[in-house]
Amino acid sequence: MTTLRTLARRSAQERAAVQERCELCSAPIPSEHRHLLDRESRELVCTCKPCSLLFDREAASNGRYRLVPDRRLAVFDIELDDLMWEELRLPVDIAFFVRSSDLGRMEAFYPGPMGATESMLTLEAWEALEAANPVLTTLEDDVEALLVHRAHGARRHWIVPMDECFGLVGLIRTRWRGFTGGKEAWEEIGRFFDGLDRRSRPASRNDGREPTWRR
Repeated sequence: MTTLRTLARRSAQERAAVQERCELCSAPIPSEHRHLLDRESRELVCTCKPCSLLFDREAASNGRYRLVPDRRLAVFDIELDDLMWEELRLPVDIAFFVRSSDLGRMEAFYPGPMGATESMLTLEAWEALEAANPVLTTLEDDVEALLVHRAHGARRHWIVPMDECFGLVGLIRTRWRGFTGGKEAWEEIGRFFDGLDRRSRPASRNDGREPTWRR
């Protein structure tokens, strides 16, 4: 298991090498598999397909386990200029935002060589961003995130399942060297985001709707 707070102490490659069985029923699982979020421990749990289907409804397990969705949206026209980014109070240019159902608010994290660090996020700044981009209202609590990549002049944005964020944090933690990261780390980061683009479908910032899980 991997906790949200420590976020990927082992790399994705290390986890893939040891996680060959469902953590609920011990059935063999392929390297590409679904995850559950344990809302009590804030951990991801690797599952086989039959087990994941058991938790496809929020009422399952009295809400303790949430199935991490598998949608990936590349939002090319998001409204997030430099001023709005500064108001979000992120000290770096790669970050992800996830809504905590326990806290009832958005949280912001940025990956680094020590794992993921939580950043202070003002309610007003997030509300302004959400109002400008209705697609952000569709984020599923706890298990989906807005992932932003603005490093080295990039302006790329995705809505992703939380396991993508875990993978990115693990990659940076294991590859980062020195103060700036090093060439190898940034090449790996570039490949991660390029791969995410290939797995994502395009979406508009205006594709917002009231999520059914909040009704």
